[in-house]
Amino acid sequence: MDLFEYQARDLFEAHGVPVLAGIVAHTPEEAKAAAEKIGGVVVVKAQVKVGGRGKAGGVKVAKTADEAYSHASDILGMDIKGHTVQRVMIAQGADIAEEYYFSVLLDRSNRKYLAMCSVEGGVEIEQLAVERPDALARVSIDAGTGIDRAKAEEIVDTAGFAPDVRDGVIHTILTLWEVFEKEDATLVEVNPLVKTGSGEILALDGKVTIDENADFRQPGHAELEDKDAADPLEAKAKENDLNYVKLDGEVGIIGNGAGLVMSTLDVVAYAGEAHGGVRPANFLDIGGGASAEVMTAGLDVILNDSQVKSVFVNVFGGITACDAVATGIVRALEMLGDEANKPLVVRLDGNKVKEGRRILADANHPLVTLADTMDEGADKAAALAYGK
Repeated sequence: MDLFEYQARDLFEAHGVPVLAGIVAHTPEEAKAAAEKIGGVVVVKAQVKVGGRGKAGGVKVAKTADEAYSHASDILGMDIKGHTVQRVMIAQGADIAEEYYFSVLLDRSNRKYLAMCSVEGGVEIEQLAVERPDALARVSIDAGTGIDRAKAEEIVDTAGFAPDVRDGVIHTILTLWEVFEKEDATLVEVNPLVKTGSGEILALDGKVTIDENADFRQPGHAELEDKDAADPLEAKAKENDLNYVKLDGEVGIIGNGAGLVMSTLDVVAYAGEAHGGVRPANFLDIGGGASAEVMTAGLDVILNDSQVKSVFVNVFGGITACDAVATGIVRALEMLGDEANKPLVVRLDGNKVKEGRRILADANHPLVTLADTMDEGADKAAALAYGK
């Protein structure tokens, strides 16, 4: 989950990262009050989870509280790359002497972490990495040891920091690593990390991505979720512990196991080319269990998607046998009643497949069509979604 800048700032402050004051505001009046509380020059910054805010006019300097009110009035409601600004952060102004860059992220391909650092911050770091790669230091971080004092020194020296800021940057990197480790993050980025006129090192703009797989040990992270922007179907699925991702298509997908579901998406997309170009409407992995309750929750989410015209249930019986899956489907349809109003194509294979198919055949539900193979099932579901 990506955090807003103000949330990243608050996490930084909680872990001792040097930051300036920042107050989130949802109205121009709140922005004015925040500017008065902070005092002096402030920066009104749009809070959206996308880059390019400054170029879009979403970052403005205000010398007075009235200017903060005016800027907030202009920025709130603004569209920045498809993201509507619902809140702004009123940030204390800084006397910037130099700008740097630092980030630490999960390097999946090498099964390590990667620290990136540069004495040239405040710029498009992706552009810098392409045009002048030597200006961006890259230092691998062992997952077992993390960033200790010696590793922080290596990062700073590789990046080429001047002696007068070396210790301050090292200290800041160590506290940023604490954020990364203690908050189960996959990315912690500061751009710019600055030296002020007085020589102080400050994190002026933070970007943090936290790993939702660690939510079980991070109860406080639930408060960081942007519920206003959450898709209601994805929110409902999350409440029921379903692995669901909404897509822009017409064929609802239910499967057990991420690999099988991904394959099903591909097969449905291919089949849809012959039926008006219909596409998968979602990713939904019910995992190893296919009880009536799980199946009901899954169907409830998918059938409430107005784009869905048909549903393809593709299950390979393993630990959960096909007869249990079939029973779950029948009971789920009974529990949903009139809410079950779209055709289902069901393909079962694996453990106790004959019993599972018999249970569905005996139920003879008018919405259910059986398929012997995945290709056949995808074709039938695509045809039904297309209306043929």
